[in-house]
Amino acid sequence: MAQVAHHSLLIPSPFTLPSLPKGTSAPNSLHLPSTIRNCNGSQIRSLSSDEIPPNALRRKCDPKWRGGFSLGVDLGMSRTGLALSKGFSIRPLTVLELRGQKLELRLLEIAQRQEVDEFIIGLPKSHDGNETPQSNKVRSIAGRLAIRAAERGWRVYLQDEHGTSTDAMSLMIEMGLNKSARKGRIDAYAAMMVLERYFAVSGQETELVLPKQVELQEKLLRSPPSDVDFFPEEFDG
Repeated sequence: MAQVAHHSLLIPSPFTLPSLPKGTSAPNSLHLPSTIRNCNGSQIRSLSSDEIPPNALRRKCDPKWRGGFSLGVDLGMSRTGLALSKGFSIRPLTVLELRGQKLELRLLEIAQRQEVDEFIIGLPKSHDGNETPQSNKVRSIAGRLAIRAAERGWRVYLQDEHGTSTDAMSLMIEMGLNKSARKGRIDAYAAMMVLERYFAVSGQETELVLPKQVELQEKLLRSPPSDVDFFPEEFDG
């Protein structure tokens, strides 16, 4: 079982959001959810979201930090679209026609090969912001993936995906892709739209999916390393 998290765990944080003047509250640009829920919505415990920030928020608060590649995931009933962010580049990656454990293992394989350390999974919501029956299925998959990912020190976040498929279709039409090409790649482009939205708001609308095991949570609290390939000149002698 995994939890959707944010609030406070008594482990030293490797990352701290900028402090604010006394008597002021955090601006919207730094607001993060403060509740922990499991997949059925019941509250479990507390964990500080600023202890395990998504890569986009980490970059916003520390522009000099380099590292952290992100895999966007658009989960479907039979097809799952993937998109990749390395540095400041976001691109559609592939579409998987897998389900269950085979899908989860394949996602981990791709993350390993692409040096990804976080998954940004689109969470279906209605136009008024409410979750849908499909949301529960996505939360269930995200929860299982979060356990496997945490064993490797990788994180899983949920990002509202409402409207991303429409945005993806519009983009593909603008690019001049024909109907056949759009049909085969729409899921990957939808995953790219999930990443675009995630970075547009600097990761501030994500929900962190936490494994219940404390030892796995501790692995996630370790700061993602800087990437020597991002700006290699910074690591020369």
